[in-house]
Amino acid sequence: MNSFGRKFRVTIFGESHGAFLGISIDGCPAGIAINEACFMTDINRRKAGASGTTPRLEEDKPTIVSGVFNGYSTGAPITILFANENVRSTDYEAIKQTPRPGHADFVLDKKFNGFNDYRGGGYSSGRLTLALVAAGVIAKKILAPAIVTAHLSEAGGNTDIESAIATAIENQDSIGGIVRCAVVGLPASLGEPFFDSAESVISHLVFSIPAVKGISFGAGFAAVKMTGSQHNDAIVDAEGTTKSNFSGGINGGISNGNELYFDVAVKPTSSTPRSQQTWNKETQSVEEFTIKGRHDLCVALRVPVVVEAATAIALADLKLL
Repeated sequence: MNSFGRKFRVTIFGESHGAFLGISIDGCPAGIAINEACFMTDINRRKAGASGTTPRLEEDKPTIVSGVFNGYSTGAPITILFANENVRSTDYEAIKQTPRPGHADFVLDKKFNGFNDYRGGGYSSGRLTLALVAAGVIAKKILAPAIVTAHLSEAGGNTDIESAIATAIENQDSIGGIVRCAVVGLPASLGEPFFDSAESVISHLVFSIPAVKGISFGAGFAAVKMTGSQHNDAIVDAEGTTKSNFSGGINGGISNGNELYFDVAVKPTSSTPRSQQTWNKETQSVEEFTIKGRHDLCVALRVPVVVEAATAIALADLKLL
């Protein structure tokens, strides 16, 4: 439910407008260099502030409360906390009666009988991806020398990201995007056939990122237009290097030593500035509704580092297995 992994196991907790959010990491090997400063590069990549992102700015300072001593992991569970300080919970009073279209408000209310924390999306908020990023920093250390990178390759159907964001701001409507993630230097043999295939484990965690609606490894859906002889990646040496890489670096659910890569589809931010219609459970009628609060016009801008983290966590778990 709130935990992922078998050897490198993460448990996420907190809410968007609660006092703290954080993550506990069990199974991290002892002797890995860890301090608060090592998290900041990736944390800053996730932060808002750029054009098209939310005006909500948080310090996002990590506080390590367990599992690290004298700058190194001890082998005990590592717990990292982040304070929520820049909150405006009154912006969300209306959604108690009028769930926002595209959000989890309606289903969370049903699932938890109205006891869920609805402020800023509560436990389902993209704010919690900050905790995933923190765990990803440690996972990347475990994966080294393999390197995980991701970037936004398309926004709003446009490969010119700046132009796409400018159009979204002009139209005052949100847009989605495509994130390309790649892992280089990964050894062959990570992953298991069937239920713990490398694709399955990565996808499981990537789909936990709010706004992710699709994932495609290698040639992905384009493979259906190819023949077998076109799609097959010819092996050219004893190390398993392939002439092409339509498989995305995975065969039979197991990494093959070539670059592992995939694309992630990120939907438009549900909190669009435009007026919409929704159901009011108090008046029992459909009415005009405008979402209040501070939101990203293109949340995909901040997703690449989160995809990196999810990928690293999944692969670190497979590596330790």
